[in-house]
Amino acid sequence: MARLMVSISGVRGIIGEGLSPEVALHFAQAFGTYCNGGPVVVARDSRTSGEMIQHAVVSGLMATGNPVIELGICPTPTTQMATEKLQAAGGIMITASHNPVMWNGLKLLAPDGLFLDSEQSKQVVQLYQDRAFALKTWDDLGLVKTYDRAVQDHLDTVLHLPFIHTEQIRARRFKVVADCINGAGAVIIPKLLKELGCDIVVLNGTPDGRFPRTPEPLPENLGEVCKAVHQYGADLGVVVDPDSDRLALVSEKGIPLGEEYTLALAVDFVLQHRRGPVVVNVSTSQVIDDIARRYDCRVERTRVGEINVAKLMREIGAVVGGEGNGGVILPDVHLGRDAIVGITLILQKMAQTSKSLHQLFSELPQYKIVKTKIELPTGIDTAAVVESIRQKYQNENLDMTDGVKILRPHAWVQVRASNTEPILRVMAEAPTEQEAHALAQELKQATARIVSNPST
Repeated sequence: MARLMVSISGVRGIIGEGLSPEVALHFAQAFGTYCNGGPVVVARDSRTSGEMIQHAVVSGLMATGNPVIELGICPTPTTQMATEKLQAAGGIMITASHNPVMWNGLKLLAPDGLFLDSEQSKQVVQLYQDRAFALKTWDDLGLVKTYDRAVQDHLDTVLHLPFIHTEQIRARRFKVVADCINGAGAVIIPKLLKELGCDIVVLNGTPDGRFPRTPEPLPENLGEVCKAVHQYGADLGVVVDPDSDRLALVSEKGIPLGEEYTLALAVDFVLQHRRGPVVVNVSTSQVIDDIARRYDCRVERTRVGEINVAKLMREIGAVVGGEGNGGVILPDVHLGRDAIVGITLILQKMAQTSKSLHQLFSELPQYKIVKTKIELPTGIDTAAVVESIRQKYQNENLDMTDGVKILRPHAWVQVRASNTEPILRVMAEAPTEQEAHALAQELKQATARIVSNPST
């Protein structure tokens, strides 16, 4: 398995094997050079390696003469907002998102708080590879200062949205189980829920980076939350990943709804209040299309990757968007996936309808989505594998936006190379779990045959 990955999603690696202080230092120097000496916001999630990587990043930026604005432990969306608010030349979020605890990484932000796009990323990577750093002398080094209002700025922006009525939410006194996975969400989610008058039970609320479970908030990883919702008679459970850009929900029945329905519920709520285009990636559930049709709104799809969704949202003036991994993007706040936004929209939806979360979920069109992956042998060309799959299914209805997506009546299946791990991702969706599993298995088996017999 590759120990260091550089992609549109940033830089990620396993600590001590691919990602070292030296690598972080050099990437920071490359980014500082790219930012031409302008101020750079730096924050991190709570991983145990985060402080080490942060020291290396700050040193690299100081060496290239960039003033550094440190936020400390913050969610990714908070860091994105601060980068824009503080008029920085860029930002670095130290996180490996949903990857396991031994990983860490750098997410690189543009002045508007969006992630770097592919062309911008290529420029930074080229500077890194060439070691073409604009290093400064002793009298021109960057200075470091802290900014401690980033979390409150984020909360204030979300709670003052025109369609969020905090008194209406407070009147319901929702009981909420919040699993912060000892990540960056622990510094903001309990504060948000208290502001909204919720009776909260916090699980894993110490931001020490010691994740008690697999970090990705998939249904199979949420057993503790489901039990707690039952135990405390909660109205819902909210679960985030270590940098709090993804949100998963557990209904009052103790049932995980799946991250696709986080976005679906948020889109349904926003379109009730404001009509307009919706943008999601090509791997997101078709339930979004069904919801948009209810409101006579169109859906546009992009390649996977938050920056791809965000850029198209800005281009066409989308009112809401996101990715089916629980990433809700509301441009009223900022063009980035945001679990804090997601939680607030869901609570407002429950408050104004007086319906339970499970009722709201049940009223939406129902699909089952299966997500699996294929770990390929070292040296296998993923692009060649994907092209072979395209040729095999060339007579079917294909969407080639990202990898190969085979469109069938009321169902689809897709295979594509991951942006964050050295694997192929296989996703399938259908009205029943059995159909979705069958589609996923079909693609996995076809891929396995291609890998074992590349000439066929």
